[in-house]
Amino acid sequence: MKDAESFSENSGSGKSSGIITGEKSVILNKDNIGETTGDPRRQAVFTENNRIKTGKSWAYHLFSFLIICLVFYMGVSWGKHMAISQENSSDSVFRDIVHQLSDPKELFAGNPEEDKDQKVKFDIFWEVWKKVDQDYVEREALNDTQKRVYGAVKGMVASLGDPHSVFFDPDETREFNVELDGKFSGIGAELTIQDGILTVVAPIEDMPADKAGLLAGDKILKVDGELTSDMTINDAVKKIRGKKGTEVVLTVLHKDADETEDIKIVRDEIDIKSVAYERKDGDIGYIRIKGFMDDTADEFEEVVTKALADKVKGLVVDVRSNPGGNLNVAVKIISRFVNKGETVLWEKDRNGKEEPYPAVGNADLKDIPTVVLIDGGSASASEILAGALRDINGSMLIGEKSFGKGSVQVLEPLSDGSSLKITIAKWLTPSKQSIDKVGIKPTIEVKLTIDDIKKKDDKQLKRALEELEKIIQGKQ
Repeated sequence: MKDAESFSENSGSGKSSGIITGEKSVILNKDNIGETTGDPRRQAVFTENNRIKTGKSWAYHLFSFLIICLVFYMGVSWGKHMAISQENSSDSVFRDIVHQLSDPKELFAGNPEEDKDQKVKFDIFWEVWKKVDQDYVEREALNDTQKRVYGAVKGMVASLGDPHSVFFDPDETREFNVELDGKFSGIGAELTIQDGILTVVAPIEDMPADKAGLLAGDKILKVDGELTSDMTINDAVKKIRGKKGTEVVLTVLHKDADETEDIKIVRDEIDIKSVAYERKDGDIGYIRIKGFMDDTADEFEEVVTKALADKVKGLVVDVRSNPGGNLNVAVKIISRFVNKGETVLWEKDRNGKEEPYPAVGNADLKDIPTVVLIDGGSASASEILAGALRDINGSMLIGEKSFGKGSVQVLEPLSDGSSLKITIAKWLTPSKQSIDKVGIKPTIEVKLTIDDIKKKDDKQLKRALEELEKIIQGKQ
């Protein structure tokens, strides 16, 4: 997926030699002083005067040479910094010069990062830009130059080949921030690009996509008859979202299906209540987490209070079709199950440095037997939770293999209101297992067929309740 190209430059070497010219050479040293003719006293004075004059001459030339070197040195430094950026203030330029004077190798050796940038040829960008200006048939499309710049930036980020790294223009940034709040208009499904195909990570429970029959793992081949093969995530989301009450038709290929199906979905307001609780028979609490939004930790706090008031003897935590969300929210929720300070995940940066994320809660659920339900729609923060409870508490995972998103993104605001969502690290389970692109295997695999889903025969939940009852009885 990533190609690296390197090259080296070989420099030649040369030899230099000093050549002494002239008819005769006079060598003056302590061994030949006095081997001259004439009056010895006069010769001694003459010799001493020559020594004084010669010393003064050398000192003068040495001092002059040093002054010239210093002026040249400061001139080169000043010129280099003025060329780097005309926007730098005189104070910052002066500080840079002083820094380089204190470390001369920087002045002449160059900056490796700057040298790398200088090898990038931007001429082709402007060449294409001018060609478009000169030749493109729809002149009106050329008026919005900022849109063309944003398109170029999107292409640059897309060239990384990472579907989770995305550039958002100002309008898309506002939409994304609204989505993080859990309130927007659309169909209610998390999408990604997997193996070059627009894929459903998970439909959100009880939202339009879920009610219409869209499933985790579905391949979306068309949106309103338009092929998705060349769409970015941004393009697809724009086409699928829309005003409440309007329709969109998705042509999908279900997992293990031979033929596509057209699914008509009526858009609606998506206001996600991310946590739900229900008390099951046998004093077992069932907690459903639909996403890890900004307010999910507070909602989880409310249902935990109910579960503890019910004095439950076991818990089922259901993160099926949960596409993930805020990493810090996941850490807060996990912290209710494990001792404070326990490492709940590791974050591995671009340099290979591994940083632990410690639990921050009071572990009031630690001694309650817990089973976690996962499936192919459990991604990101859902996998963090499942991996942590498995590795630390030995919690049983039931269902199907999870999605396999083991990377961490940050949303970085940019100067004009646009933003960059970019992958900055990989995350590992507490046992330092990477799940990226491979997912987490369940302890007990229980598959659901399309018929099971349509009939609402939840065999995975039934198995989880059975296993919890065995654990509870074994403790009595």
